[in-house]
Amino acid sequence: MPENENVFLIIREWVDKAENDLKNAAHTLKLGRDCPADTVCFHTQQCVEKYMKALLVWYGVDFSRTHDIGILEKLLAGHYQSGLSIEGQRRLTGYATTMRYPGMYETIRLTEARQAVRIARRIRNEIRKLLPNGVFDQRRK
Repeated sequence: MPENENVFLIIREWVDKAENDLKNAAHTLKLGRDCPADTVCFHTQQCVEKYMKALLVWYGVDFSRTHDIGILEKLLAGHYQSGLSIEGQRRLTGYATTMRYPGMYETIRLTEARQAVRIARRIRNEIRKLLPNGVFDQRRK
């Protein structure tokens, strides 16, 4: 495992961005009926994607620019599996791609947004257990 400070810094940046996405998603859910559920789902996908990329950096696996959770999951084979079905991976990926644009998606319900936050939190917690403690902001532990 790479343990130099540069690798820790890169992982820390991915983790910090992922945490901000989860914070935005969870905070936006508090709007209740006025909640833009598509925005919540976008941020949950971003959280999962960034945590997966942080883990890829830790394991020294190169990756290209992608939002595709399925591709990231394949790259993590042997290190981590999210437990998401292929359809779940596609749905999560869609939150960051096609569902961001008008006319490209169906309305996302608040219940789906809540479920997306639960999924993001679960994956976040699982991946954090695999990353070295030194990459976490001590205030967020």
